Amino acid sequence: MRILAIGDIIGKPGRKALREFLPELKEEIAYDVVIANVENVAGGFGLTKKVYEELIDIGIDVMTSGNHIWDKKEIHQFIEETENLLRPANYPEGVPGRGYGIFKKNGVKFAVINLMGRVFMDCNLENPFKVFDRIYEEVSKDTNLVIVDFHAEATSEKWAFGIYVDGRASLVYGTHTHVPTADEFILRKGTGYVSDVGMTGVWYSAIGMKPKEPIEKFLTGLPRRFEVEDKGEIVLNAILVDLDEATGKTKSIERIKRFL
Repeated sequence: MRILAIGDIIGKPGRKALREFLPELKEEIAYDVVIANVENVAGGFGLTKKVYEELIDIGIDVMTSGNHIWDKKEIHQFIEETENLLRPANYPEGVPGRGYGIFKKNGVKFAVINLMGRVFMDCNLENPFKVFDRIYEEVSKDTNLVIVDFHAEATSEKWAFGIYVDGRASLVYGTHTHVPTADEFILRKGTGYVSDVGMTGVWYSAIGMKPKEPIEKFLTGLPRRFEVEDKGEIVLNAILVDLDEATGKTKSIERIKRFL
């Protein structure tokens, strides 16, 4: 199974990149499944039902997220209705939505688990390592293809998690920091890994936002209202991963970058 995993999509520019590049990539690399992180896809913060439906039309198979998934209040009205929209599984009991799922494409079952790190993250979260253990025990009964979006700030936590699940998860890729890392590897026991896929949006920006307000915040320490940068060259960052359906291991992993 060939997976195209796309990093954090930032607002309208990010959605434009998807519309432009996905048909081209489908022809070029013949991916089977598209997984994308959508927590910043509606105006840079959160997700609306209208944008969710737009992403379905564009061709996203599974949507993952992180701490910003709650930024639009209407998410509470429809997240329970969706089967392919995930929020981090290590939120406390009672939080709406689901943190993992088993999906099927072209006759092949695969599991996607969405987890969030705890280092430098202002959230009341369960331990993602232990939550993975519980979920893996369940989903591994149905499929040996197990994919994890690990939404976290600290590279040390991401790397430690990758080694912890090596040989169990088929693929672990990081999101949240929006900056692609050059550490795509197949770990010793067969798990594909990269610390961060990177964002999809305007590249000459403060990780997707107009630079003025973030710079002023860094200079003064005062809060500022951030806005999506919508002018300039757009970048799509993703990874292309070939998974062995028989063993559940990663056969190859490479970074994908396209400019618009």
